Amino acid sequence: MQKQVYPQVRALFGLSANLTIRAIARVCANRKTARIKNAVIKNFVPTSIDYDARIFSFKAKDWTVSLTLLDSREHFRLALGNYQRGLLKGQQPTSATLTKRKDGSYYIQIQVKPLPPTVKEPVDCLGVDLGRTDIAHTSAGGQWNGQQLTKVRDHHANLRATLQQKASKGTRSTRRRCRELLQRLSGKERRFQSHTNHTISYRIVQQALTLGASIALEDLTGIRERTNPQPRNKTERRRSNSWAFYQLRQFLTYKAVKFGVSLVLVNPAYTSQMCHRCSHIHSVKGESYRSGKGFKCGHCGWHGDSDLNGAINISRQRSGPGPLGQLVNPPEGSWLACQLQGY
Repeated sequence: MQKQVYPQVRALFGLSANLTIRAIARVCANRKTARIKNAVIKNFVPTSIDYDARIFSFKAKDWTVSLTLLDSREHFRLALGNYQRGLLKGQQPTSATLTKRKDGSYYIQIQVKPLPPTVKEPVDCLGVDLGRTDIAHTSAGGQWNGQQLTKVRDHHANLRATLQQKASKGTRSTRRRCRELLQRLSGKERRFQSHTNHTISYRIVQQALTLGASIALEDLTGIRERTNPQPRNKTERRRSNSWAFYQLRQFLTYKAVKFGVSLVLVNPAYTSQMCHRCSHIHSVKGESYRSGKGFKCGHCGWHGDSDLNGAINISRQRSGPGPLGQLVNPPEGSWLACQLQGY
């Protein structure tokens, strides 16, 4: 692409060589993303520009940046908070993105690449059980209830259905307005979901860091394909499929790297059916000691929160050497015969 359009772009827009290269690279990146998503891009809104080391520099001495503009290279003093100063102190960033907001103000997003801390040898393992009633429940007792989240998601779903119905029957102006509202609603729901997953993942990693533990997380790859054929009504299927558990896993992964916490994925099989105290599974195929949020073992009599029981099983569901209390021989069939270290 650069070989094809470089001379024309320089002549048409009056950009310097480096600015021209960055502009072409930005368009190519957007085209690649659009091709993956099968989207059609008709034009590009001039809201931001990428900077690399040739046209951007940062000085921590006086908290200024130097940027190459159309006609000259200018220096700007940054308006920074203490948190941003702490991140930039001692760093030598080589890339940034200059962004223009709707109100006409400019922000620069400086990219720093600090080295992650060394992962310490864990002394324990923190199991995390993911679900809908509780978005996440840890083996140490931490839980994040999903009832309020379900209410918010149901509200968005009902509002979206109402707008779609109006858009299909209303006038031209009504349809246009409904499409705009649907787009805003989509962004609002996406930001709410992302913020919630950020909060949950951060607290889980901090809990593991405090306990000096690694994190064991269920590998839920392909769970939608396995569960969707089951008989469920439309509302239950939407509730199951709408929450971004993969996003939560991504957030947990990079935050674990950031804070030097080890994270492993384990097989989720039997973690919700097995009693963590006696390692017993219901002898009748298709039956379970779990009932909703409750779990009552018919073998040893233990009863309590089913998600807590599952999280403890997840913390032990790891073959090979590891922290005390982890499962040595994970179950491979409808029966279970295993030994637990420390039990």
